[in-house]
Amino acid sequence: MRERRSVAKVMAARYRKATKREKGGLLDELIALTGYNRRYAIGLLCGQGKAIKVGRRLRLVGDLRRATQRRRPRIYDGVVLEWLKKIWAILDFVCGKRLAAIIPEVVPVLERHHEIALDAVTRQKLFSISPATIDRVLAPERRKFAIRGRSGTKPGTLLKHQIPIRTFSEWNQAQPGFVEIDLVGHDGGEASGDFCQTLDVTDVASAWTESAAVINKAQVWVFEALKDIRARLPFPLRGIDSDNGSEFINNQLLRYCQQEKITFTRGRAWKKNDGCFVEQKNYSVVRRAVGYARYDSPAQQRLLNTLYAHLRLYTNYFQPVMKLVSKERVGAKVKKTFDTPQTPYRRLLAAPGITPPLRQRLQAEYATLNPAQLKREITRLQDLLRKTVAARQRSKTSATGNLLKNEAMLSTHANSTMSYPSRPPKNRL
Repeated sequence: MRERRSVAKVMAARYRKATKREKGGLLDELIALTGYNRRYAIGLLCGQGKAIKVGRRLRLVGDLRRATQRRRPRIYDGVVLEWLKKIWAILDFVCGKRLAAIIPEVVPVLERHHEIALDAVTRQKLFSISPATIDRVLAPERRKFAIRGRSGTKPGTLLKHQIPIRTFSEWNQAQPGFVEIDLVGHDGGEASGDFCQTLDVTDVASAWTESAAVINKAQVWVFEALKDIRARLPFPLRGIDSDNGSEFINNQLLRYCQQEKITFTRGRAWKKNDGCFVEQKNYSVVRRAVGYARYDSPAQQRLLNTLYAHLRLYTNYFQPVMKLVSKERVGAKVKKTFDTPQTPYRRLLAAPGITPPLRQRLQAEYATLNPAQLKREITRLQDLLRKTVAARQRSKTSATGNLLKNEAMLSTHANSTMSYPSRPPKNRL
């Protein structure tokens, strides 16, 4: 760039004094040397060294080190940004593409429940804002927020050879009812003893997600939670796909699926992409809601299930998702194409095989929901969970302090009562 600036500076003086024919030759020479676009090169040579007034300062137009700023009136002012931030927070800080798709649907719902009050101009601006602009104006707020985890899957028994393998590329069901299941451990970084697990169930076609907390990963509790989730699903359960953990690969679940005519498949060992639909929900739904702390008491399990009862409504009715349509490799880059962001609720309404009574039941439930109230209730339960973790930490710290204090007292007492041999008498000679 330094050489290009030097060449442009030298040729600009010759360009201003040259004839029309000579200017064409100079332009060809500059383009050959620098690779600039012809129109850009003309502007660079004509404006080199010229001073214009921008605000109260003089600026050189042709100086590439100092680019002039475009002074346009701001379209999305502070009022629009404040309402955009509020809607973004209510919808759990989703990305710009998902937020732009859900704004026209969720704004009337929030207005109906008196959560927001927009004037006509602000409302029109919110409806017309693009995903790229949303990401740009919310970038400073997004940087304030960001977490990690581990895998606790243990291999199942030889029974897994009786269960067929299904890979990611084989998922082509357009009909709801084929789900992926997985467990999310809440060990808090300490994998010893029993701790709560969250059973995560995600429908492949609609991305409908259900969660349930169990006290540990014993197959009896996981099986009961799976049956409870099946009773809550708004569509019949047609197929289950799991990893190779022993909590899923067992005779009890296999017999149940055979009796209920449910397709039971599993992914390949050490291939998380085979369960990609539920794996992404492990973070976007479970981890974002309850974090990475340790939950190991029955009270915390009940609190988790209360939280999930609200989270299922919030996630499935008001959180738009994008599904991968195609993936194409171009050299070293992979180009991915996604469909229009839609909530799982909207995908279910448009899915084949959804009966009119089921569609009416979903619409009736949707009409009663207030996303802002659901978000407030979820936040309240999250605060209660954090308080239980903090109380556990305080009690553990207090117990450790008392133990160290008692050990110090015992050590002092032992030192004070310990007898030492007397010194030999001095020689008085």
